[in-house]
Amino acid sequence: MNSILKSGHSRVASLESLTFENRYAKLPAPFFHGVSPTPLKGAHLASFNAELGALVGLTIEDASQSGFVDYFSGARDMPGAEPLAMVYAGHQFGHFVPQLGDGRALLLGQVRDEQGALWDMHLKGSGPTRFSRGSDGRAVLRSSIREYLCGEAMSGLGIPTTRALCLIASSESVLRERVEPGAMLVRMAQSHVRFGSLEYFYHRGDHENLRKLGEYLLQGEFAHLRDKEAPYLELFDEVIRRTAKLIAQWQGVGFCHGVMNSDNMSILGLTLDYGPFAFMDTFEHDYICNHSDHQGRYSYRRQPEMAHFNLACLATALLPLIDDDNEVAISLVRERLANYWGYFSDAHLAIVRAKLGFLQQESEDIGLWDELLLLMEGKVDFTLFFRQLGALSLSSPTHHPLRSEFIDLSRFDLWMYEYRQRLQREHSCDADRRKSMNEVNPKYILRNYMAEAAIRKAEDNGDYSEIDYLLNLLRTPFSEQSESEQYAQSAPAWAQSIQLSCSS
Repeated sequence: MNSILKSGHSRVASLESLTFENRYAKLPAPFFHGVSPTPLKGAHLASFNAELGALVGLTIEDASQSGFVDYFSGARDMPGAEPLAMVYAGHQFGHFVPQLGDGRALLLGQVRDEQGALWDMHLKGSGPTRFSRGSDGRAVLRSSIREYLCGEAMSGLGIPTTRALCLIASSESVLRERVEPGAMLVRMAQSHVRFGSLEYFYHRGDHENLRKLGEYLLQGEFAHLRDKEAPYLELFDEVIRRTAKLIAQWQGVGFCHGVMNSDNMSILGLTLDYGPFAFMDTFEHDYICNHSDHQGRYSYRRQPEMAHFNLACLATALLPLIDDDNEVAISLVRERLANYWGYFSDAHLAIVRAKLGFLQQESEDIGLWDELLLLMEGKVDFTLFFRQLGALSLSSPTHHPLRSEFIDLSRFDLWMYEYRQRLQREHSCDADRRKSMNEVNPKYILRNYMAEAAIRKAEDNGDYSEIDYLLNLLRTPFSEQSESEQYAQSAPAWAQSIQLSCSS
């Protein structure tokens, strides 16, 4: 692949050869605001995600050309792109907001990867749109680094997520709680349609465009359902299953989203819109990562419940597509929504058993898990405990390395005795169990202090090396990486002072 074409000035060949199909731009005007990105001052490439770039034929050589940043920072129009800000509504902290939308983001368009799958190219921090509600439409370097790293961390953990192609830094200043450097992400996902996208048209009584959005989904993301007898009911059921599994995966690694509003819920069951997220260090049932969440609505414990609430919001929006008779439609979606807890429980139990190294199923497994979490409350590092549990030998009486961290040692010793008995009943093999547990219990997660260290180096010194280091580390979170042992330790004391809010 040639990186540069000559035509009066350097141009990035592979970027210009991207074929944009722009399915979303073919929808009617009420679906979006067509607007070009506002050029970012002093834009420069901070990091390029070569692994993701390879999906659409982009290499580090392409990214190193000056035209690359020009195209993605708004300084030059991307050939074939039709930039637009998507409109949506949403329930924010339980209250319905009838119009939201991309206030600092733009969908450039959609391109196919080498396997034929369609991907959104999406800018975040690209300037004001009709939906900015008075804001500057910018993103700050701090939040952009966090999202860039976490998208890759979640992908490495096998959890569905949006990812970012690159991080663009700048000399532009942006005012949040303080003046901060501005930045942009080039985000990629196979869809940025949200629960709130359907809510927008339903609550406006615009059933015609609601149906057009439904048809859009059945022609693309859910094409495998379009010939079903009740395609929208099947679509809803699939969204329920995907969402239930996603939340179970979050719970399994101690991840908290922080702002689980219905406009931040992906129709494809992706982790979407990283703001005040966090992976827990010390385990807490009621851990709140978002300091703007004063009531703890989106605490760790409540995430499964909040997903159910958001699915109920989606169910309401789908009613006109399910059946012309509203009462019939309500009955049908209630029946499907009732399956959520079963889907979640099945996914959660599968993760629990894998994390504990069980090969067989026993009815008391969830009780063993719940008792362990009660013992860990407020004291024990969630990630380290399960990683080290995999090293347990049934032939040795040695205690768990984190035993001393537990407050009630006699109760923990009883739990460990019952755990050993459980393993012995299924004739568990130490070596096989350790291997399987290490494949589901990560050694490395994106702890807040790690992201903060990368942010400080970038902000203070323009040094982006830590971002690239963490990006590579977090792609393989289950593997032993001897040169990175310092990242597999408990968070330092100063990490407790890190505060995250909705502006994070």
